[in-house]
Parts: sequence; C-alpha cells; structure tokens
Amino acid sequence: MKRDYYEVLGVERSASPEEIKKAYRRLARQYHPDVNKAPDAEEKFKEITEAYEVLSDPEKRAAYDRFGHAGVGADAGTGAGGGFGGFGGFDAADFSGLEDLFDAFFGGGARSRRANAPRRGRDLTYTLTIDFEDAYFGKTVDLELPKEVACDACGGSGAKPGTSPKPCPTCGGRGYVEHAQHTPFGRFATRRTCPTCGGAGRVIAEACPVCGGRGRVHRTTTVNVRVPPGIDEGTELRLAGEGEPGTNGGPPGDLFITFRIKPHPRFRRDGVDLYIEHPITFVQAALGAEIEVPTMEGRAKLKIPAGTQSHTLFRLKGKGFPHVRGHGRGDQLIRVVVRIPTNLNEQQKKLLLEAFPDALDAHVQDGHGGSKDASGEHEGFFDKVKRAFRGE
Repeated sequence: MKRDYYEVLGVERSASPEEIKKAYRRLARQYHPDVNKAPDAEEKFKEITEAYEVLSDPEKRAAYDRFGHAGVGADAGTGAGGGFGGFGGFDAADFSGLEDLFDAFFGGGARSRRANAPRRGRDLTYTLTIDFEDAYFGKTVDLELPKEVACDACGGSGAKPGTSPKPCPTCGGRGYVEHAQHTPFGRFATRRTCPTCGGAGRVIAEACPVCGGRGRVHRTTTVNVRVPPGIDEGTELRLAGEGEPGTNGGPPGDLFITFRIKPHPRFRRDGVDLYIEHPITFVQAALGAEIEVPTMEGRAKLKIPAGTQSHTLFRLKGKGFPHVRGHGRGDQLIRVVVRIPTNLNEQQKKLLLEAFPDALDAHVQDGHGGSKDASGEHEGFFDKVKRAFRGE
C-alpha cells in the first residue's frame, strides 16, 4: 500500500502550500539519486516527488483529501502516480516549475533536465609512478597533463573575438522547444532539444578561428602535485578543480591521481613498517656484536646477543614510514641471516677442528662447557672459536 502523502513529506494535513514546497525541497536534496547513493534513494525520491505532484496542486490535493489515493489515480485522469520522471500529465507551467526547481538543486548534474543548464566539467585520472624514497620522504612533482582548457582567444564563448553569442531565435535561449497536446485525459506537454542550437540556447554567427566555436582547446598544462610523506601504493589523491572546464558556467571537474611506487632493491614495505634482511657472520651470531644496519635515513646501531640464530627478527622503533594521515611512524624490522664461512684457510680449519672436540670434551667432563687453562680459569667454547679465527 502507498503511504499517506502528508506522511511522506512529513507535514500536517493543514500544511500551507509554502510548507509543502519547503518540505519537498529539503527531502529532494536529501534523496535525489545524483546526491544520495543509497540503494533505496531513487525509490524514496520517486515517492517524495509523487506526493509533491499531488499536494502542490490545489485541485489534486482537494481530491486526495476527499478520496485518498483513489481520487488521484490514473482513472481520475490526473496523471499522478508517475513518480520519478513521470511528469507527462502536468501542464506546461507545472512542468517548467519543477524543471527550474531541479536546475536550482542539481544544476550541472548528470540528470539535469535542461540542455543548456550549467554542467560540471569532466573528471580526469592519472597514474603517477614515484620512487620508493619519494614515498618515504615526500616530494613535489610538476605533472605535465594534457587536457581541454577554455580558449584564451574567445574567453570560452566560442564566438569570434569582438563578437558574442546571441540567444537562439527558435527557442528564445531556453535550449528546448515545447509541444502541447490535448487528449481526453488532459493536456500533455513535451519538451525536446532545440534543433537550431542543439540545446545550447544560443547561436554563434562567427566562430572563433582558434577553437572553431567550441570554446575550448587541447593544451598541456602543468599541475603542481605535493606527494605527502608515507603515501602508499594505490592511494588516490583528489585535486579539486584541476579537471576539464565546465560548460554553460558550470564548475570544473577534479583530477584524481593514483600512485604507483617502484620497489626498493633492499627494503620491503608492509603498511607503515619496513623489512630488511641483513647478513651477519658466524662469529657475530655466536659471540654477539654491535653492528650497523641501513635505514631510510642513514645507518643505525643494532645489538646482536650471543647465540643469535639465523633469521632472528629485530625491531628498530620509529624507523618505518610516517603515517600519511596521522602522527608517528612505523617500525623497521631486521631479519639477520647468518653467513657460514666457505673460504677458510688451512690454519683456520685446523684450529676449529681442535677447538670443537676440546670444547665438547670439556663440556662433558666438567659440566661448564669449557676446560681449565694453566691459571685454573675456565675457557669457554666461544672463546676457543674466537681464538681460532684470530689464529692464536
């Protein structure tokens, strides 16, 4: 069942025509499909428009107040109930008023009903590839962008300099022509694009020699793009007003830039964190050491504990990417990879072979993992390895 029209518009049954009109404008702005992308927005807009079509007309409203929906149905010859786009049953004056209302609300939109209404310019898209370092530090890029711009010679009018467009004599500058028909069901009015001006509402006697009457030309323009530090792969940046110019006084479109980031030979990114693999020697892993590792801003010290296993992960706080829409930074994670020596000389091999059995025997004999030297002190296994690599 259809809802009560007064309930649809949210007004009392005693509401004045001005209150009904005000309620309709408010709801039309909220639910018009060009503005509201909710799945049910178009259906709600149809319902709102249908209610307004009836309640804004004194005769139809009186019939509705007496007989409800049955009094304004198709059988009553009112043409109501057409919903979104169903204005055929209105006379020319009613139709024009609704059209002007749509232009006031949504001028330049994709559903604008007047061919010569202001229209927003076309949006442009561009894929910008930057280096890994640029994504980390940020930078400013001068982007060379081919697009249509307003013709300087004619100021965008399309008319030869020194002249100006004139209102179309066929449609009087409206951009459309009307055809009215009287039928047993009422008076039907239709509108069609003016065949003389093509809907522009104006004609040009002498076209601009630079743009050929189009009012715009193709040109490569320079757009200044600030790449924010921390930008990630696939991020889209919107530059308002950097698209193509609008028509009939409409606003320009926007430029949408999608970022692609070149890979780094050593670093890998995961969100705001950085990963890197760094080699360490067998001795550094066994005995422990303080090493230097690369970061995006130079080198940093990292302490390797004795007995570190290969592929152990260490973390450097705050050495990752900055948060592009907030404060702070990610971390850098270092995975150490132990490199086993492959080019030992004969003396080193001999010393290692002597050190390993001695250390293992001592570990079994005295339970300390080492043997006593001449002074009676325990000499650990790693000390023997260290001496072996030193050639002592």
